[in-house]
Amino acid sequence: MKSKLSGLIAVAAAIIAASAVPSYAEDLKFQLTNGTNSVLTRFYSSPAGVDSWEQDVFGEDVLNPGESANITIADGRTVCKYDMRFEFDEDSDLDTTEDTQDLCQLGSYTIHE
Repeated sequence: MKSKLSGLIAVAAAIIAASAVPSYAEDLKFQLTNGTNSVLTRFYSSPAGVDSWEQDVFGEDVLNPGESANITIADGRTVCKYDMRFEFDEDSDLDTTEDTQDLCQLGSYTIHE
């Protein structure tokens, strides 16, 4: 009986020790689809409530009408709600669009006109 109790205490101690280790954020991944008739030239994301946009996720790339891209946000944060900003080609009739989503729950996102 004493060895069973010692075993349970050891298991409980291991669980407590494991939960005390800081958790690291996993990369946030989702598929972005351009459902508009315009070229999506820039895509920004920042944790909700942050006052400035982080770097353009696309860099030199663009997302043409009807195309999809796999997006990975690997910023090391443990937040899920992100503000997103979409900017279109300057010849487009579409205005810059902003939205907020829970990227931990999001598998895909389509931007529409």
